[in-house]
Amino acid sequence: MHTVWKGAISFGLVHVPVKMFSATEDKDVSLRYIHKACGSPLSYVRKCPVCDKEVAWEEIGKGYEYEKGKFVIFEKDELDALTEESTKNITILDFVDLKEIDPIYFQKTYYLSPDQAGAGAYRLLMEAMRQTGKIGVAKISIRSKSSLAAIRVLENCLSIETMFYPDEIRPVSQVPSLPEAGVVNDKELDMAKLLISQLSTPFEPEKYTDDYRNRMLDLISSKVAGEEIRIAPARQETNVIDLMAALQASIEAVQHIPSDPGSPAPSPAAKPRKAAGGRKKSAGRAAGAAAAAKGGAGAGEPAAGTAGPAAKAAGAEDAPAAGSAVPAGVALPPETSSPAPVISPKPKRRSAKNKQTVS
Repeated sequence: MHTVWKGAISFGLVHVPVKMFSATEDKDVSLRYIHKACGSPLSYVRKCPVCDKEVAWEEIGKGYEYEKGKFVIFEKDELDALTEESTKNITILDFVDLKEIDPIYFQKTYYLSPDQAGAGAYRLLMEAMRQTGKIGVAKISIRSKSSLAAIRVLENCLSIETMFYPDEIRPVSQVPSLPEAGVVNDKELDMAKLLISQLSTPFEPEKYTDDYRNRMLDLISSKVAGEEIRIAPARQETNVIDLMAALQASIEAVQHIPSDPGSPAPSPAAKPRKAAGGRKKSAGRAAGAAAAAKGGAGAGEPAAGTAGPAAKAAGAEDAPAAGSAVPAGVALPPETSSPAPVISPKPKRRSAKNKQTVS
């Protein structure tokens, strides 16, 4: 990892030398501007509109526009003097509980490792924070940007998360078109809570993927290979008119998804009976419904007069897995001969050196 900052954590009179490393990385697919006429990448030119010439880096300074078209200019040593002391220390101001900090304050996460002979003090601070369950609220300045920060224990490492200052958080009152406080329908509320309960699960971050990035990488690979590209338009989502019906359908959809389909157990084939009359038809349908409930499968085509929903369910070769919720009277889909499509692994991210495709 590349070191992005060096300094020390200080709390009280304790001084812990540390090095900082970025804990996250941006994997967005970066595209460059290309001249369509010749296919060459475009470059950015630092040009002065008054002097009408390109400006070198050594001729560029920094300024603040205090009025339209009027600037105060700062020299590099003036700006360095403002941050010379603050960039060397992470000063812990308070220790608090993590649950007291709203996630809206967090910006970016970094890892901290001990520097020089600071391993003992580093281990002491980490173990004390682990046993007390507290995190440290500190001040830090990175690249001339002053931030609040939260220092906490992450596995066997100290991490620091930069935070916004309170005056950088916009108040909720500025959000337009928020609904006014009112009475919620009790039945709709119960249905919504039931749906949340059905969808609740432990957090497993590895199951979430960036679908847009994967599609972009597939598209890049296809274009590099010279394949013809056709992208189907996305299906338009319709507005929800009946909220209760939408909630009910959502709950049923969640309940009907088996957790582990497994392999259907073989069962004796139910020999179809030919219906000769009204009583025999009813008996045949009742037998078919019983066979469907037990997961039985028909060996051949059903006789005339028995091709009702129950008989179709009895003739299906795939039985539902144990514990899966299948409503009574719903026919199971027939088994298809083609296997499930095999999802090929996604292509690896292209190197940043190839600027014609991904930079």
